[in-house]
Amino acid sequence: MRKGVLEYCILSILSRREAYPSSIIDMLKQANMLVVEGTVYPLLIRQKNQGLLTYRWEESPQGPPRKYYMLTDKGRAQLAEMDVAWKEIIETINMLKNG
Repeated sequence: MRKGVLEYCILSILSRREAYPSSIIDMLKQANMLVVEGTVYPLLIRQKNQGLLTYRWEESPQGPPRKYYMLTDKGRAQLAEMDVAWKEIIETINMLKNG
């Protein structure tokens, strides 16, 4: 379940703007998600291979070029589906909690 939530969070972050992996990890950590590079990088690669993300290279003033990820149209559609599923999960949990 945690992996699915992390995938959802990554798509949500990238729906607002393109980002490179280190900044995605920073945003997740700022939201109090416990993540490590070894978890995020494989997810980004998998989402790219599924056609949900694409990337571009940009020269960095501090070191090697950075890979900036962004959503594809397929990624936006997947995010919309995940938004609906997330709302359904919240409603179900609230119903169970409140009787």
